[in-house]
Amino acid sequence: MDNRFKHIIDGYFQKLEEIIPSKRIDLKKSNEGIHLSNNALYLLKKIVEKNDFKSIEEEIYFFKKVKSEPLSHLVYFSEVRSCELLMPKIGLGNQLNFLEKKIKRINKFFNRNWDFVHYMEQELTYLDIQYFTRSNQVFPLYSLPESCYLDPKFFTSHDMLWARIKGMNKFVIYLQERINQLKLHKHKALQLGKPKRTLVWSASKAALTELIYALYSSSAVNHGKEDIKGIATAFEDLFNIRLDNIYKTYAEIKSRKDSKTRFLEELIIRFNNKIHEDDSL
Repeated sequence: MDNRFKHIIDGYFQKLEEIIPSKRIDLKKSNEGIHLSNNALYLLKKIVEKNDFKSIEEEIYFFKKVKSEPLSHLVYFSEVRSCELLMPKIGLGNQLNFLEKKIKRINKFFNRNWDFVHYMEQELTYLDIQYFTRSNQVFPLYSLPESCYLDPKFFTSHDMLWARIKGMNKFVIYLQERINQLKLHKHKALQLGKPKRTLVWSASKAALTELIYALYSSSAVNHGKEDIKGIATAFEDLFNIRLDNIYKTYAEIKSRKDSKTRFLEELIIRFNNKIHEDDSL
């Protein structure tokens, strides 16, 4: 990269990292991003106006690689700002419909420009002189935030389209994250709205004690790292039951004169009977 532009772009990305946090971009952050991107573009424009390019290759590189960075982020932050301002404030369904319409609009944009998207994604270069030099300028027929940079010395026929494509790719990620967040909130709201069904242990406490000790002995809970008390407490909460002194109950089970695992053996018999009944249908 030309040293005339390098310090501007390096400084831009350094400040950009402070604006883009791990959490989603809000209205305040998007305004900061717009201001930062506009400032970087202003500085780049001043350099180009003062000192033109020394070669076509240098000109292509600038409009294809350098200018597109702050310009694509200007597109991105502007779209996020618009989304944050216009999205319905109430109703998860309304908010999801709004965001999904945005996704459809972006898909239409990419479909309209599929040939140029393909050209850029394949890193082709045979049309670069036509797309990224000012000798082939074509004024775009739209009014967008980046159109304020339609100075004949500072735009080419496709540099703004390329920046919009890159910006929309970033915006799609934002939209997908917002949709996922809203769907999660919707799921939680539905779960909270469901009446909780209470499970009741209808066998004896001794039977439940057998089950608890069997699970503990087989290391089936938490890879064998959970103790008897921990497993018992979980079952007490699940079945809304109090086991009193589980260790005493276990001692009584051990002292049985007949089978010491009555309940577990009954479980095996009943489960096998269920399988045979299902197979015979």
